Amino acid sequence: MKECIILAGGFGTRLQSVVSDVPKCMAEVAGKPFLRYLFDYAANEGFNHIILSLGYKFEIVISWLETQNMPFEVSYVAEEYPLGTGGAIKLAFTKVKGTEAFVINGDTFFDLDSESFLEFHREKESDISVALKPMQDFDRYGSVELDDEQRIIRFNEKEYKKEGLINGGVYIIAKKLFSKLSLPEKFSFEKDIMESHIHGINIYGHRLDNYFIDIGIPSDFEKANVDFLGK
Repeated sequence: MKECIILAGGFGTRLQSVVSDVPKCMAEVAGKPFLRYLFDYAANEGFNHIILSLGYKFEIVISWLETQNMPFEVSYVAEEYPLGTGGAIKLAFTKVKGTEAFVINGDTFFDLDSESFLEFHREKESDISVALKPMQDFDRYGSVELDDEQRIIRFNEKEYKKEGLINGGVYIIAKKLFSKLSLPEKFSFEKDIMESHIHGINIYGHRLDNYFIDIGIPSDFEKANVDFLGK
């Protein structure tokens, strides 16, 4: 079974100037909720089970789901209060049936080959595999450094870089990770797992130079409205 968690509980604070009061994943892009493009991607990539991690105004997402026909099973969890990215992922993993799951952000589209990414993850026997996007002239994202074996050795803070690799917001996570680590209910996946345990667990980065967009700011939201026309 090929499973994917979509983190779809975001407030969309930075998009309030261009998007009505809906969860970020439901922001309309080229006439469709952004979540529809993520579902279409999941269908094209052969996923069997999608788990939505919901929070802010989750009822809007559930109502929309009832109008959709999908070629995969859809489950969801809903936070009663914000749990942070780590808490949201940990809660969603209670619905995962297999030994691993993809995790993607509900406001990011990274058009990667999921089969090759999964093969990489299993070959490395990784606890966490991170899809990395090469970027040029950026300061909006932190950068990631790898060793010769593609193990992640450093997460750098946001600063201007002429070129580098960024975290593309797509992961494959081994389910056993959450029993290996002692974790609170509310925590940051990036800070409290990946950065804090960088030397204690297997975290590998897979470089993929495919189409990538993060609709989290108005300028890229407007770009997505152009890019996704006709899709």
